[in-house]
Amino acid sequence: MEKFEISGEYIQLNQLLKALNWCESGAHANTVIDEGLVTVNGKTELRKRNKIYKNSIISFENYKVKVV
Repeated sequence: MEKFEISGEYIQLNQLLKALNWCESGAHANTVIDEGLVTVNGKTELRKRNKIYKNSIISFENYKVKVV
């Protein structure tokens, strides 16, 4: 599992997908979230701007990351 370090308190889910290069654009990130393809801590997440805090685990397709 990959790790992604954030400098602030949280990062928005759609921004995280872009920062990881899992999505080529913000629009693409919003689309995959809308389609229910992203999970946060094992649960499907449909909120594009969901605040992702440290120790969260995000999954999309064959990718998995822990936010640290």
